[in-house]
Amino acid sequence: MDLRDYKGVWVFIEQKDEVIASVSLELLGAGRKLADKRGVELAGILIGENVKHLTKTVFEYGADTVYVYDQPIFKHYRTESYMKALLECTDKYKPEIILYGATSTGKDLASAVATDMPTGLTADTTELDVEEETGLLLASRPAFGGNIMATILCKKYRPQMATVRAKVMKALTPESGRTGKIIEETISLKEEDIRTKVLEIVKDTVKKVRIDEADIIVAGGKGLGSFEGFQLIHQLAETLGGAVGASRDVVEAGWIEHAHQVGQTGVTVTPKIYFAIGISGAIQHIVGMKNSGLIIAINKDKEAPIFQTCHYGIVGDAFEIVPILIEQFQRALSKEKVSNTSKG
Repeated sequence: MDLRDYKGVWVFIEQKDEVIASVSLELLGAGRKLADKRGVELAGILIGENVKHLTKTVFEYGADTVYVYDQPIFKHYRTESYMKALLECTDKYKPEIILYGATSTGKDLASAVATDMPTGLTADTTELDVEEETGLLLASRPAFGGNIMATILCKKYRPQMATVRAKVMKALTPESGRTGKIIEETISLKEEDIRTKVLEIVKDTVKKVRIDEADIIVAGGKGLGSFEGFQLIHQLAETLGGAVGASRDVVEAGWIEHAHQVGQTGVTVTPKIYFAIGISGAIQHIVGMKNSGLIIAINKDKEAPIFQTCHYGIVGDAFEIVPILIEQFQRALSKEKVSNTSKG
């Protein structure tokens, strides 16, 4: 393998029902920075049926080129069909870096491609950089239970690949009217060649907690002492109209469901305001909320690592401080409501 044959940064553009996943747009922003630093093109690879029109959005979010596989066989995501298209395209154009969203689809596809190609894959990456001269991808992620950050390199093989969690990178502001080069590809793959058949799509009708979409998150940790103590988090969240978040320890203790867990093994969030109450601030948790607009921490331990990350910190007992905050917020919100009513 001659590494000099490989050039360019690619982003797998994940879409479902002709809607591009937000993580793919975020990765185009990250990929743009890597490509500019290397002085190479940024490309998206788009696979599906009736998806060519989505190239407009991909260009607006930073891509120079889009490789498009638009065929009926790609109507539904299946590992085998998507993998064959991506392998074929990679072998033909030889990118040096491919980025995927760390979604169920992205992780499934990336791992399948990595097993069929002589290269490695860094999973759940939270930081990306590239060496300008060598093109070596610096993919960093928490390791050893979140106690350290490990930067993983793939020195001898190409393409270098990584899956990246949603909300970790920031999408560029879309540039209306921006265009690029569309390269349409086809693959000689028949339905009978695919072992997996889609018989029916059943959509989940159960309402799920989506804390990654909340503007305000009130998160609690084991410092609250018990399930009963954790109810203080629910009270503050309800007062502010926010969502409830939690540390891994809280979820493992059974105080709340896993859907509320923030961190490396939970959800990555970027709310406008994030309250970290009774949370020590282990790196495993920090990577899941460090990009929040405003971080407010409350902890009895003045040496808690969370105070190195927050914008405002209060050293003290949450059971004394939070009730005061609830009272003050209720009073302020009540005044605002009265003011708005009088104006109406």
